[in-house]
Amino acid sequence: MSEVQRILCLANSRKLSGRCVAGRKFDGHNAGAWIRPVSDRESGEVSEYERQYEDGTDPQVLDIIAVPLLRPRPTGYQSENWLLDQRYYWEKADELSPADLQRIVEPVEPLWIDGHSTYSGRNDKVPVALLEGVETSLRLIQIDALTLVVFAPGEAFGNAKRRVQGCFVHAGQQYSLWVTDPRYEKKYLARSDGRYEIGSAYLTISLGERYQDACYKLIAAIIEVE
Repeated sequence: MSEVQRILCLANSRKLSGRCVAGRKFDGHNAGAWIRPVSDRESGEVSEYERQYEDGTDPQVLDIIAVPLLRPRPTGYQSENWLLDQRYYWEKADELSPADLQRIVEPVEPLWIDGHSTYSGRNDKVPVALLEGVETSLRLIQIDALTLVVFAPGEAFGNAKRRVQGCFVHAGQQYSLWVTDPRYEKKYLARSDGRYEIGSAYLTISLGERYQDACYKLIAAIIEVE
């Protein structure tokens, strides 16, 4: 038997053949625990069919959504996971203004564990060996300045595919993380390679699933400050 949880959608990001949707419990005024609805697939991605509203539209960041869920399904540090009930549509109850995020943004502190970087990133991964004690995988932060960089990180190795990376400073640390927000990927991949200054923004940061010997920090949603 499913239960309906009302969440404020703070990410609808690209993940394999589907999406990673996540948000916080929301009663109209106060935000509670994070919830990430997941499917019963091995990687938990949510298909378009599983996440759509009755009119066929897709949930958007800042929608307040009634989501039918079956039970908690935590996986290690991804403690926020809940198994969704795919028999029912999701329902949009309302939406929030970006200006209202100020009252639910999380404390300024490092994004889990820093000091480990990929070839193209900065403070963008956590080695699996250091994950013990990490109990969460989602954060909503506010930053003063976001720079988006469009380039082909594997060009020197024969891979011409371009990606979008977000660079910012938070809690005294510099971060360069890949963007998986499909709205911003589409918008900036349509532009030339280069650096684009966004300014102040809210970011949903996700600590993704294990890939080889590490887990990677991703910008799952960008919400520009109005």
